[in-house]
Amino acid sequence: MGRSPLSVAHARAAALLAEATLEEKAGLLFHPATYVGRQRDLDLVKERHIVHMNIVDGSDPAEIAGWHNALQDAAQQTRLKIPVTLSSDPRHHVRSSPVAGESIAALSRWPETTGIAATGSDECARRCGDTVRRELSALGIRVLLGPMADIFSDPRWSRGYGTFGEDPELVGRLTVAFIEGLRGGTTLGPESVAAMVKHFPGAGPQKDGRDAHDPRFREQVYPGGARALHLAPFESAIAAGVTQIMTYYGMPIGTDWEEVGFAFNRPVVHDLLRTRLGFSGIVCTDWNVIDGAPRDGYTFGPNAWGLEDLTPQQRMARALQVGVDQFGGDDCVEVAIELVRSGAISEQRVDESALRLLTEKFRLGLFEQRHVDPIAAATRVGTQELRARGDEAQRQSLVLLTHDAARLSLPLKHGVRVFFEGFAAAPQHEHSIQVDSPELAEVAIVRLNAPYDRGDGRFDEWFHSGSLEFPDAVVDRIRTLGRSVPTIVCVFLERPAILTPLLPNASVLIGDFGASDENLMTKLFDGAPFTGRLPFDLPRSMAAVEGSREDLPFDTADPLFRHGFGRGSTVVPTT
Repeated sequence: MGRSPLSVAHARAAALLAEATLEEKAGLLFHPATYVGRQRDLDLVKERHIVHMNIVDGSDPAEIAGWHNALQDAAQQTRLKIPVTLSSDPRHHVRSSPVAGESIAALSRWPETTGIAATGSDECARRCGDTVRRELSALGIRVLLGPMADIFSDPRWSRGYGTFGEDPELVGRLTVAFIEGLRGGTTLGPESVAAMVKHFPGAGPQKDGRDAHDPRFREQVYPGGARALHLAPFESAIAAGVTQIMTYYGMPIGTDWEEVGFAFNRPVVHDLLRTRLGFSGIVCTDWNVIDGAPRDGYTFGPNAWGLEDLTPQQRMARALQVGVDQFGGDDCVEVAIELVRSGAISEQRVDESALRLLTEKFRLGLFEQRHVDPIAAATRVGTQELRARGDEAQRQSLVLLTHDAARLSLPLKHGVRVFFEGFAAAPQHEHSIQVDSPELAEVAIVRLNAPYDRGDGRFDEWFHSGSLEFPDAVVDRIRTLGRSVPTIVCVFLERPAILTPLLPNASVLIGDFGASDENLMTKLFDGAPFTGRLPFDLPRSMAAVEGSREDLPFDTADPLFRHGFGRGSTVVPTT
């Protein structure tokens, strides 16, 4: 019987590692950002032996594929010719964030991860993963920094939209289905995109729902004692064969874990992830926990909560000692080299991580598939088939929360006069007539975003947190519209907004998790049933939110709408 692909990859990696110098091994431990066309990044490959990079910009498929090839050309000029592994944050969502995943218009567009959860469908998650695999691999991107296996346990958490929702069982199930789609088979191989599941051991219980990207909000708390709930989706991912896991920034408070960031936390990485859960794959830190990096006019990091007073050398030594393999965002290769030369870290310890990282490259077939075709890339992404998949998921994710059928019938009739508000651009829908004032309309359609507090922090614009209550001016506007014309209100539930004051004045209330204007309009006219279901509870008040515990799902008192709610019904089109 022949050897398995994994054992072959491991043997090839071991043979190559035996030829590597300390400098070449050290370069494998780093996973910094790359920007299309930046000469410095080619130098990192050729001079510092860095062969993992996270592409954070780019919008043209041919340009991204061409940059991938340029990085590979640089790698081929090195002694060992180790190919570059290119990774990316999510790029496929309707909404976009330059910090947590800047979408590319040329790709198919999908709802946020909570929207996949709103479909409740393993097959939708698997199809999404498969689409991401096909499109990213065409660009040369072979690692996705995701999915998030975190639980949206605190409604205030600014990154909850990137999760599969509030229910641990559903989060685990859809995480596995998405990984299967990314993998494209039963095991990781040359056609796969590897998943880097994040953020171990579950980033949901951030104190007051703030996010640990910001040094003001370092603490992760467990007032409900629910650590095991947050681990469950990661256990499912490990059982499904995931090969990479990312730790989070958070610093646990009030537990028997060390009060330091998870990347440096021995009870979390060594005792829990490596020993108890038996994870033998790659452990990568979240970005810039060792040193800082320039970004958009400021320095991001070092994000080493609880260890701010240590030197980069001390922080790196601690992370390696607890079981970390790779440092996201950082490129300080000289620090790793000095740790070995000084005796603080053994070369054997570096070899352990380097072997894991090289084995993954061989499993992905990167040594055989060094280049992609930039011209073909532009035709393989954003195809009609793949866009149709994303559009269907967007429509399936819309949740009908309330419908006053006595005031407004659904679907909308063809030729109806519509007043639009809150749309990116007034939809030119073939079945509606746009009017300029509510007084001339038969129906008003309003799109709202979930509210958030604007603070003075660098990340407040991209990580929305704070109050979930709409300002009085928004509530008053919906009241005014609702009294003059039947009003459809569609709310983008980036977080579980307090919809209580909107209910009396909305003839139809829809929960949106990332749907384009066009897909919303299609849903309102096509007569197909609303099949989406809430991926989390919608709280009745901010008092209920503030009285809940950050780590416990379904802990807000008397929610307005429960997880899984949706008024799906078959409706007959009218003309």
